[in-house]
Amino acid sequence: MSAGGGDRSARRRTRLLLAGLLAVVGLILLLLGLTVANGPVAGVEVVLALALLVASYAVQRVARREIVYRDERRR
Repeated sequence: MSAGGGDRSARRRTRLLLAGLLAVVGLILLLLGLTVANGPVAGVEVVLALALLVASYAVQRVARREIVYRDERRR
């Protein structure tokens, strides 16, 4: 494996780890916003949680797209 391939692999793992962390934090905020918090704070928590979950999905998509395009370049 070339040095560039190792960098891509490390970057992909980092992105997937970041996506996982964003998803966990988003789910915790969503749970808190829907159960414990009340008033405007609950609404803010739910909106923030949804934004984190969408960001997590976007980061995962970027990391996975990089894998697909890398495989096509090898052919």
